[in-house]
Amino acid sequence: MPRASDKIPASYPILLEDIKLRIRTAQVKAALSVNRELIELYWHIGRSIVKRQRTEGWGKSIVKRLSQDIQKEFAGIMGFSPQNLWYMRAFYTAWTD
Repeated sequence: MPRASDKIPASYPILLEDIKLRIRTAQVKAALSVNRELIELYWHIGRSIVKRQRTEGWGKSIVKRLSQDIQKEFAGIMGFSPQNLWYMRAFYTAWTD
């Protein structure tokens, strides 16, 4: 038999909807923040590769080695293959004057 204290107050559904909305909003903000940070990281990596190519003559073998070293240090994290590093370079050059 339900107790009187188990009865849901009339204001409860409003509170629940408010909390659900705040959780969803926080999730979206967190995702946007992560995306912004990743874009900045990819921009930086691309810029670093371009600078080294210009000043030190970096080529495919150095970018491949960079990819291997990054993947070794951050095992399990995807997205740092040699091809992706070249995409980061292309991203930087596409959005640079």
